[in-house]
This record gives sequence, structure tokens and C-alpha cells, in this order.
Amino acid sequence: MACTTCSTSGGGSVKGCNNNGTCGTDSCNKLTVFDWLANMSLPNGEAPFDCVEVRFKNGRKEFYRNNEKLTLSIGDIVATEASPGHDVGIVTLTGELVKIQMKKKGVNHDSPEVQKVYRKASQKDIDIWSAARDKEEPMKVRARELAIMLKLEMKISDIEFQGDGSKATFYYTANDRVDFRQLIKDFAREFSIRIEMKQVGFRQEAARLGGIGSCGRELCCSTWLTDFRSVNTSAARYQQLSLNPQKLAGQCGKLKCCLNYELDTYMDALQDFPDFDTKLQTEKGDAICQKQDIFKGLMWFAYTDSFANWHTIKIDQVKEIIAENKQKRKVSSLEDYAVEVEVEAKTEFSNVVGQESLTRFDVPKRSNKKRKKKGGSEGEPVTAGSPKQGPNNRQRDNNRGPRPDGPRVERTGAKLQDRPARPQGERAPRPEGDRERKPNERGEGRPQGERRPQQNRERNRGEGDRKPEMRSEQKPQQTRPDARPQGEGQPQAQGQTPDGAPKKKRPNKNRNRNRDKGSSNEPTN
Repeated sequence: MACTTCSTSGGGSVKGCNNNGTCGTDSCNKLTVFDWLANMSLPNGEAPFDCVEVRFKNGRKEFYRNNEKLTLSIGDIVATEASPGHDVGIVTLTGELVKIQMKKKGVNHDSPEVQKVYRKASQKDIDIWSAARDKEEPMKVRARELAIMLKLEMKISDIEFQGDGSKATFYYTANDRVDFRQLIKDFAREFSIRIEMKQVGFRQEAARLGGIGSCGRELCCSTWLTDFRSVNTSAARYQQLSLNPQKLAGQCGKLKCCLNYELDTYMDALQDFPDFDTKLQTEKGDAICQKQDIFKGLMWFAYTDSFANWHTIKIDQVKEIIAENKQKRKVSSLEDYAVEVEVEAKTEFSNVVGQESLTRFDVPKRSNKKRKKKGGSEGEPVTAGSPKQGPNNRQRDNNRGPRPDGPRVERTGAKLQDRPARPQGERAPRPEGDRERKPNERGEGRPQGERRPQQNRERNRGEGDRKPEMRSEQKPQQTRPDARPQGEGQPQAQGQTPDGAPKKKRPNKNRNRNRDKGSSNEPTN
């Protein structure tokens, strides 16, 4: 429901009529009526109808007589008669359609009880009306607090001020009768205004407040539905709906009014179906109906001894079996009448590009685990203080800046020791007596330019061509003319010092670190 001026802008956003609730065509409001006689002129000598329809807050509409012969059109703000004082509303309908609406609602247009229109509202009337409307929301909050203090089982749903601000009407809902005499006294003392209490039903409350239904559209009761018919759970049973109160109840807490919309169609379709409690007698046993499909005209039956196996049968064939049973004859089995229901193939769309993935914009979280330090680029020595070179570390180092030169503080146990920075390009000397590297067979210590011995060639041969190696016996050490004396750059044998004496093993400090302080850490020979 929107007026002709509620179009969209170039960017797709809604412009709106910019009337702040006083739409010029009254098509943005609740319970609107389309004036399809607006472009038609009256016959000659025919006087226009002297009554108009005026809308107030939340769809409340009343009929007023235009005794002053004012030129009124849809959207005009008028001051109408009230008791006491006057009220302010918006004209929603004029002309011959008002007579039809009065007849529909059972109002006699010749009755003297029809109140009259005073005048078109002035700017002062509109200002007083707007100021009174601004007080309604905070007053509703305070009124609910007072009702809770008196422990009254009622809910104040809405407050409506009169146009001149002299009276306020409180709309409330309650399951039983409520004694609110003390509440009215508290309201009058708190707000210093005339108080009127009106009890409305739950459906009327939802119609006044409005909202969005489970179908995604505005509530029917707040847009076009005016008569509220009773809804029973039998309407849901005839339509074969699950009796789930959360699914069947609307915003008012009662059964949805839309359950009655298609009930007559379902009732007409069910007249062609056999009774749901009908039993089919076969030679294999009796069969009971389990399910019906009203649109396809199918019924599902199952034997009393095997309820898990259902057989689909058309309505005409069910009637044939019933006719045979009435003549006291049994059919052979339900399998002879069963129909194979074709399962419709589901169309599945493959996500080739990946645009439907909800996590395509998510960034993977960084791992907090420490990684081993990797070496730097070739030609640059790696020092103890150089950080890892990785994509994550580059970004982190750029944010925190370069590390200042100088001594670095290292935490060892509970003490802090200052260790001098090591100059780049130099390597700390190994202490004497430290474990030497094992001489390998690749020829470490061999002068440059000398060819690798022929042992590697023999490795690549087959196992049958290999010569047996004697691991238990030590091969005689061959001396080369260009070999250096032992101790001058040539690695020593494992387990010997440069002097040839047996080497003592170093104690394992890591293993002894977790021991008690009183235990002795003597090196083992």
C-alpha cells in the first residue's frame, strides 16, 4: 500500500511522500479505501454527499457531517466535534463512497448522532495536536509502571490524545475483568489530564499496532480486514496442517485469520474423497488410510500388521475396493492397485565461481605457534639477534620499527643477564674440549680442486657389484702428500683431543636442569 508519490530515487532508495504520516492520497495508511469515483463528476442538479470519513490514530475512523459546506478533499486536516472540546483528524474519503461505507458499517447518515466538522485545522491546532502526540510514548511507559505497581493483570497497549490535548484514551487488553478505579486516580494525579479507559480484544490490538506477518506482508487486520470471524482448529485439520500452535498462531496470540481463506475450497475438494477412517479388506489383511493428498487425489494405505509399508492408491481405485467390500468380497492385495509415484528430480545448481560462499571474505586466523627461525638470504650471515624473514614477520617488523643496537637482555630462569651484542659476520669460537664434528666421507678438509674419491661411484652400483664393507675392522689410514698434520685445520677423530688423549663427555645440562638443587651434577665418564 503506497501512494503515487512514494517512488524510488536514482539510487534505489525510497523517496516517500514526505508528509510525515499525513499522506496526501491516504494510501500509505491503514485500512485505506481507493476512491474510484474521484474522476467522475456528479449529474446536473445533484448535490454532493454531506458526510465525510475522517481518520485518527492507528486506523480509527469516524463519519462526520459537513454542515458548513466546506470544500474538503482527501488529505485535509480538519477540526471535528468531540466531547468535550474538539478533535483533529485527516479526511480519508469524500463523495458517494462515504454513503456506501456508512451502509456497510451500519451507520445511518440521517441520524442526529452523527457529529459535525467545525473547520479546517489552523496552524495553531496542528501545533497543539503534534505536541500532544509527542507525549504519548513516554506516558505509555509510565502508565505501564503504575499498572505493575498495583499488580493489575492488564496490558496497556496504546494511548491516544485528543486533538486539543484535553483528554487521553488508554487502550488495554486483559483476560478477565479488571478493577482499575485506583489506577484511574493515579493516572489523573500523575498526568493531570482527563482519563478514559477502553478495553480491546487481542485481534483489535494487533490491528491497531500493525506489523509484519509470517508471510512477509503487512497484517491483514491492519490493512484491509475489518470483520474478525472465529477460527477453529478444525480448519487446520481439514487443510492437513500440523497442529503446531507456534505455526498456527498470529501476532495476536490467536489462530491466524488466513486459515479461513481457503477452507471452503478444501471442503469442496474433500467431498470427492472417501472417509479417512475407511478400512479396506484384502486377502493379506485390513488396510488403514495413513495420508491424503487433496491436490493430486491420492491416498496412502498400510496393512495393520506392517504400518511401515505404505501403498499409494488413487481415489477411483479406492472407491472400487470399497464397492467390492460392500458386496462382501475381498480383493487380492493392495499391490495390484498401487501406483508408483514419480519423484521429481531436484535441480541442483553447482557453485563454480564460489560467489555463493558465505565465508569467501573471511581471513584465516594467524597461528600463534612459534615457528623455527629460518636462515637469511645467501651471502648474508645469520646472527643470533636477526628475526625470521617471512611475510608475517615483515609486516610485524615494519609496524614496530627496527631493533636498536646494543646489549640485549635475556631472561635465564629468574635472573636477567646482559649479554653483549655479537658483531655481524663473526662467529663465536668454540671452547676447547667441545665436541668436534665427525669427519664424513665427503672429504671435508680436502683441498679445493681435488677430485672426490671413487667411493661414491661404487655406491651407485647394484648391490651385487658392491664390495663388502668391513665395519668391524678399521681401514688403514692412507696418507696423501698434500695432507696437513693433525691439529692444523684437519678434524680430529671422534672421541680424541688434539693431543690424542681420550675425550671426556660433556654433562647434559638440559637433563639435569629439572633435578633438585641438592643433587650433584658430576660428569659421567
